[in-house]
Amino acid sequence: MKYYVIAGEASGDLHASNLIRALKNADNAAEFRAWGGDLMQEQGATLVKHYRNLAFMGFIEVVANLRTILNNIKFCKKDIDNYKPDAIILVDYPGFNLRIAEWAHEKGYKVFYYIAPQVWAWHQSRVNKMKRVIDHLFVILPFEKDFFKLHGLEADFVGHPLLDAIENHSLEKTNAALELKSDKPLIALLPGSRKQEVNTVLPLLLEITRDYPQYQFIIAGVNTLPHQFYKDILKDSSIEIVYGQTYNLLKQAYAAIVTSGTATLETALLNVPQVVCYQASKISYFIARKFVTVKYISLVNLIMDKKVITELIQHDFNIKDLKIEFEKITNDTNYREHLLAEYQQLKVKLGCRGASENTAQLIVKYLTDTKN
Repeated sequence: MKYYVIAGEASGDLHASNLIRALKNADNAAEFRAWGGDLMQEQGATLVKHYRNLAFMGFIEVVANLRTILNNIKFCKKDIDNYKPDAIILVDYPGFNLRIAEWAHEKGYKVFYYIAPQVWAWHQSRVNKMKRVIDHLFVILPFEKDFFKLHGLEADFVGHPLLDAIENHSLEKTNAALELKSDKPLIALLPGSRKQEVNTVLPLLLEITRDYPQYQFIIAGVNTLPHQFYKDILKDSSIEIVYGQTYNLLKQAYAAIVTSGTATLETALLNVPQVVCYQASKISYFIARKFVTVKYISLVNLIMDKKVITELIQHDFNIKDLKIEFEKITNDTNYREHLLAEYQQLKVKLGCRGASENTAQLIVKYLTDTKN
C-alpha cells in the first residue's frame, strides 16, 4: 500500500521513521512519500520537504511566516492528490496536519493520526474537528485515551515511542560513548532544535558555565541548524558542542539543563537530573497564557500530574534562579535521588513498549478491514 506521511519537527522525524520501519515489516508492499527529515529518508521514504523549512515556533513567528505556511499547505494537497495514497499518516505537528486532515477527509482519503495534538493543554475545541476528520487516532500518553473518550473520540493507546527509541539506540553498536576531554562531571546543555529556541536560551546557558569550572559543559547541537549559527552565538566561548549525539551525551551526563519539549522526557528516561527552561517572545507568551489550561510545560510533570522537575519559564528563566536550580541538581544528593525515584514511576506510567509496531499493525489492520 502507498502511505503519505507528514512530520514537521525533529521529534516527529524520529517517531515517523520508526513507524515507517515498522510498517515495512507489517506491509511488504509498503511505499512512502513524506514530509519530514533525514531519518525518514533513511527508511526509504521519498522526501518532499524537510522539516527544517517547516518548523515555526510561537504565535508571532507563525504570523510572520503565514504566507509560507499557506503555500506549503496548498502544495501538500496537490502533492497528495498526485500520489493518491491508500492512507495519510499525520505525526504530531497539529497546526499544519489538522488542516490537511480536514481537506483529506473531504477528499475521501483514509486519515490516521499518530501522536495526538495536545488539545488537552489548549484548543480543546479542536476535538470536535478531530472527531469529524480523523479515521483513527493513536495516542502515546496514558491519560490521552480517557481524555479523548470523554469527548466522544475513541483512540488507541499504543505506548510511548521514546521508550523504543532509547532502547534501540542502546542496541546499536555504532553509537559509541563520546570521547570526553576531561574527567570532570559532564553537564549536558540542550538548548532546543529550533533557531528561535537556541537563540533565546543558549546565551544564558553559556553565562552559567563561567561560574562552574569544576564541571565539563557540552552543548547538544542539531544537524538541521547550520554550524555557523551556533558559532555566532558561542563567539569566543570554549564550550564544546556535539551534533546529532544527544542520547550519547545524556548517557554520560551527571546533570542537564534542558529546553522544554520532547528532550525533557528523553532526559528523564535516561535518568539524568535536570532543570527545564523555556522563553518565548513576550507577545507569544502573553497569548499562550490566555489559552493554555495545563499547570505544567514539561512532559515529565504533565505525565506525572505533579511538579517533579523545576520549570524556569519566561521571567523565571534568569541567571539567579538558574544557579539555584543548578546547585540542586548537581550538589543536593537527596534532591537527585528524589528525581531518579520519580523517573522510575514515570516509566511505569508510560506503560508498554512497541509503540511503532503497535501502530503499524493497527494501521494495516484498519486498512485491510476497510478493503474487505
